Amino acid sequence: MPDTAVTARIADGIAAIPAADWDACAGSDNPFLSHAFLSILERSGSATARTGWQPVPILIDGADGRPAAIAPAYAKSHSQGEYVFDHGWADAWERAGGRYYPKLQVATPFTPVPGPRLLLIDEAYAAPLIAAIEAVTDQHRLSSAHATFIAPGQVPTFEAAGWLIRAGTQFHWRNEGYAGFDDFLNALASRKRKAIRKERAAAVEGLTIRHLTGDAITEADWDAFWIFYQDTGSRKWGRPYLTREFFSLLGREMADKVLLILAEREGVAIAGALNLIGADTLYGRYWGCREDVPFLHFELCYYQAIDAAIARGLTTVEAGAQGDHKLARGYAPVTTWSAHYIPDPNFRRAIAEFLVRERESVAADQDYLGDLTPFRRAPAR
Repeated sequence: MPDTAVTARIADGIAAIPAADWDACAGSDNPFLSHAFLSILERSGSATARTGWQPVPILIDGADGRPAAIAPAYAKSHSQGEYVFDHGWADAWERAGGRYYPKLQVATPFTPVPGPRLLLIDEAYAAPLIAAIEAVTDQHRLSSAHATFIAPGQVPTFEAAGWLIRAGTQFHWRNEGYAGFDDFLNALASRKRKAIRKERAAAVEGLTIRHLTGDAITEADWDAFWIFYQDTGSRKWGRPYLTREFFSLLGREMADKVLLILAEREGVAIAGALNLIGADTLYGRYWGCREDVPFLHFELCYYQAIDAAIARGLTTVEAGAQGDHKLARGYAPVTTWSAHYIPDPNFRRAIAEFLVRERESVAADQDYLGDLTPFRRAPAR
């Protein structure tokens, strides 16, 4: 338990913190919060000051001198790679004569995966850690601090500290104890079942699908996936966020957490999807292709992920940000959360009013989308 007064510090990057100390706070459930993953982003040159993601983890040490609470924080010089869009906020603040950047981001870079943003040995450190994040923001005269894709259980903690809460929507697949993919299909309406079977057959015609993990993933596989990733990154973001070295380091240091799904034609990979394996969740991250095959994106990213989750006894597939097209494929809408510290009272007031309206819109959209899921309806009584 912390004393009444605690001292926070900013470390010189994630790699500067001992892995055992970091992981003692982060736990082992979510691979995106592990020291290995975050330090790979840093060491590979993907998340650095040069790319606008300067690692500035904020720590509170316990009585034993080891970290008892950590915020995976980054000083941001732009709003790219966050998936909770605040470009409008930045424009409004700068039109009013303010300077929005740099800002503080508490997040996993380039990764819209919900998880704890306060990494704690003991829950008693939660409030002091939030206070430390605020102090860093104030003392360095940053415009704001943003904790994005917060685990739902931590939202009340941020709200109690006075942070503004923002809601969003993702689409997740839930394993209701299915014995296999056909068992999942049997839970769907007949028309949806037939459509998915037709899509899957068309997608894999003439192709071989391989699931690779651990030592089975070679540098040649990463070379192929790098081509796919570059194509998708160039089209979506203008330039890829991750470096080629990132994938090699991921394969060397976290291969047991990686599921790489490749589609091959006559032994040559033409498309791939990268997933990370958590304690109870399969996280779909990146996809790309070198050949346009109808429905292959759905097959590799959604259906093969469901196959893999069922085989591993995982409860959830999280297939990334946005995507109403996931709805017809058995992925249901869920709420995601972020929290925002806005020191300027006038700017805070304007953002708060915007968020009230936005949350109402998000809730209405989710009610509507929830009625469109492909699952069979219980007969009316």
